[in-house]
Amino acid sequence: MKIGKQARRDAKDLFLACRRDGVLDESRVRQTVTQVLAAKPRNYLAALTHFQRLVELDIQSRTVRVENAVTTSDSLMAELKSSLTLKYGAGLDFQFFVDPSLIGGLRIQIGSDVFDGTVKTRLASLENSF
Repeated sequence: MKIGKQARRDAKDLFLACRRDGVLDESRVRQTVTQVLAAKPRNYLAALTHFQRLVELDIQSRTVRVENAVTTSDSLMAELKSSLTLKYGAGLDFQFFVDPSLIGGLRIQIGSDVFDGTVKTRLASLENSF
């Protein structure tokens, strides 16, 4: 479905209205969708489709995936949380995973940003250079 300019603007306005202190508020999102569905303004389906995409992108940009070759210590978790919160702002959702295939180091993914300091990646880049 092609989304027009007005529907995009409406979706963006809805999205901005659902933010509280720079963080998306889930209850406001639910309330907004309910109100739009009840009112059924012109092109509401296109606006809600784009609104859904904006919400999904915001959730992805607020999800932090930390992969480590061994179990991450509590002190490292706390340090990562504080430094990433300073850089990316409040409201981050942290997920910690153990992946022994990384051999060593950390891989951190925040939305489309990836910080990869793993031994596996360094070995692969060394292999490619030969």
